[in-house]
Amino acid sequence: MNIGVDLGGTKIKAGVEMNGSVIKQDTILLQDKDSLSSTLQQLIDLIKPLMAYSVNSIGIGVPSVVDTEKGIVYDVTNIPSWKKVDLKDILQEEFNVPVFVNNDVNCFTLGESRFGVAQGYSSVVGVTTGTGLGSGIIINKQLYVGNNCGAGEIGLLPYLDKNIEYYASNNFFEAIHGITALEANQAALAGDDNAIALWAQFGTHLGVAIKTIMYTYDPEAIVLGGSLSKAYPFFEKGMLDAMQDFAFPESLKRLKIFQSTNENIALLGAAALIPSKLTDYALKD
Repeated sequence: MNIGVDLGGTKIKAGVEMNGSVIKQDTILLQDKDSLSSTLQQLIDLIKPLMAYSVNSIGIGVPSVVDTEKGIVYDVTNIPSWKKVDLKDILQEEFNVPVFVNNDVNCFTLGESRFGVAQGYSSVVGVTTGTGLGSGIIINKQLYVGNNCGAGEIGLLPYLDKNIEYYASNNFFEAIHGITALEANQAALAGDDNAIALWAQFGTHLGVAIKTIMYTYDPEAIVLGGSLSKAYPFFEKGMLDAMQDFAFPESLKRLKIFQSTNENIALLGAAALIPSKLTDYALKD
């Protein structure tokens, strides 16, 4: 059994993974985010009860750039006090089990590849769209993070007058149209034509992101996650229409696009950061 942790800007979720399922989990709202010591203690207090299980390791996904070898996280999104945190060393000292740290979207993608809708595919890109747009990459069934854990940041590529993320995340609704994605989804569910049209436009921008992924990585499967993916029925057509001018139509026909269905998939992916062998990660008593 392994513990998976999903650290967000507003809450932390942690769970015990066993055989691809979360058997015990808990969530807390993150308080006092300007205090590093306070937020770290909240994280430790959340994990501590889960250590009652026979835990082999702890994996944690963080919304930031990560030195995956040393387990150092930098400039964590929406947590001002986390500028440079030696998270691996801190948690290993506290719990005396191996700790593995990675980007949260990488954990989402790894979870989908190992336990979710993308099982059986060798190359997968996971895309989460919410406050921002992030992506993770699986090549030959292995997570690829790049030299600085920055691989797959498709959302930061230039697009129109901003970048892809600006138009394919909640910014599209709030910054451009003065409505939250949640409000737009509720209105669309109620049959509001304007809201439905907004989601179609959003799908067009997301389609550009997917074409960019196809040109860059040519994966077998793409998995859509994040809060905005719940509105998939409203933006699916706009997204697919925007992809029709892709230069390699046969490749597009073979591409599989899935909507994530497991709310715990990021936890499972974080737990799956454990290597197949832990001999190189033995800790001193």
